[in-house]
Amino acid sequence: MKIISQKTRPYLILAATILVLAIVDRGRGNVLSGATVFSALQYLATLGPVALGLSLTMLVREYDLSVAGVFGLAGCVAVLVGADYPALGFAAAMLTGAASGFIQGLIITRLQMPSIGVTLGGLLTAIGLAYVITGNQTLSSDNIDLALALNARVAGLFTPRSIIALALAVAFAMALYWLWIGRDLIAIGSDRRAAHTAGVRVDALMVAVFTTSGVLAALSGALLSYSLASASPSGLSDVLVPATAAAILGGVSLSGGTGTPLGVTAGVLMLGVLRAGLNALGAPPFAHDMSMGAVLLAVAILDAPGIRAFFGRFQMTGNRAEDQTVRAR
Repeated sequence: MKIISQKTRPYLILAATILVLAIVDRGRGNVLSGATVFSALQYLATLGPVALGLSLTMLVREYDLSVAGVFGLAGCVAVLVGADYPALGFAAAMLTGAASGFIQGLIITRLQMPSIGVTLGGLLTAIGLAYVITGNQTLSSDNIDLALALNARVAGLFTPRSIIALALAVAFAMALYWLWIGRDLIAIGSDRRAAHTAGVRVDALMVAVFTTSGVLAALSGALLSYSLASASPSGLSDVLVPATAAAILGGVSLSGGTGTPLGVTAGVLMLGVLRAGLNALGAPPFAHDMSMGAVLLAVAILDAPGIRAFFGRFQMTGNRAEDQTVRAR
């Protein structure tokens, strides 16, 4: 038994976060404001695609450490190659992410190697390449018009980047729900050997998942660098921990087989609301990390086998008592 369904848990956590911050704010309007919503959506714009790609690898019981390195490398590639032609730089960044994920997926499936070791190598390689191609310097872009366009407000709360992140979440949710690929990915994450026996193309889907993860990380890194009109080999790589936290809060399990794109999006929004709300309340920077850690610990405890078994016994006791009452009547 699960105390709270993993499908509904992300939305309950998001709602609880907003409620707690509003109570702490005491009706002053610092938290429940358009600025908080906009900030949370901008957080989603940066972290959402990365968390989405990472969650796909977790869905098949793997883990892609390289997303942080690809995120930074793709941003540098986009600015460097797209100095005169941004579309060319964007395409180069996407190709970089796809190549990274594809190669790692092939190594994992063909050589039967654990994804942690392979993607750790991918992470370090991507970080090293970013330093090499930039000469350990921050790159600047003269295309201020593109930066302004990517940061332009839409309906007061959105930007093109946040709209892209939301559209990707909806598109992946529809694909995994309506198409056969969602069923096959869950089968792989639940029992890879049984999925292979059932005719699922396990290796091909694993390679596709890691390629998609690389593309999504590259997409986010390129868009962020273009929106900032700059890129740095070290300044844009702090996404792995929050992306993992968002995936777990979104109902994705490290043991595979569970989780949805919309749940992951809710997890990212929860972290964005938490960060924006604490900033609005004037909390110190470390308060966000402590709060995120507390929420993750609570979720881990709720998912602990011992806790589930305890509440399962409690429910069984209640059911027996109810049956006895019915018989007595």
